[in-house]
Amino acid sequence: MRVKMFVTGGLALAGTLVLGCGPDGGQEGAELRTDPVEGEAAAAPAAAAPDTTAEALWSHLQEQDYRTAWRLWPGKDRLYTGTEPHGMLLTTYANDVAYDALLNGGAASLPEGAILVKENYMPDSTFAGATVMQKVAGYNPEHQDWLFAKYTPDGGVDDFGRAAMCQSCHQQAESGYVYTPVGQP
Repeated sequence: MRVKMFVTGGLALAGTLVLGCGPDGGQEGAELRTDPVEGEAAAAPAAAAPDTTAEALWSHLQEQDYRTAWRLWPGKDRLYTGTEPHGMLLTTYANDVAYDALLNGGAASLPEGAILVKENYMPDSTFAGATVMQKVAGYNPEHQDWLFAKYTPDGGVDDFGRAAMCQSCHQQAESGYVYTPVGQP
């Protein structure tokens, strides 16, 4: 019996598990082979999965110092008027991958690696948290590969990943799951 296995996470592994049946019906002689079994094509190695944990994404944003290193959404200033469910005031940042794509093709053209951070503020300008969209190839094909995150002001996690509320709302946007129109910088 042959069982193909692909394991992703911190470790990428592709191989074939070959199970032999012993006289008592057990699985005597099981072995993991990473070489092709005779008569089978070699399995393509699995790509290392991106670290898509809430904590890793928040750490990445802090290490990048997105508030100073990233650019504001084209055509928007800090603390522009927002709407629910985000906040009455918003500030949206885009990493270089996202910003360049926004200027060259609009929101529908955002590629893998694009990250958008929308800071949500109360009417009195009190920071209420951040919502994040990250484009990760193969992560969420039914929703254009967007990963969604909602963080509290101190980096705690309110929602993360294939967040149902985020997906159901953003799938209605006419431009690649993004509502905010792209203006001129």
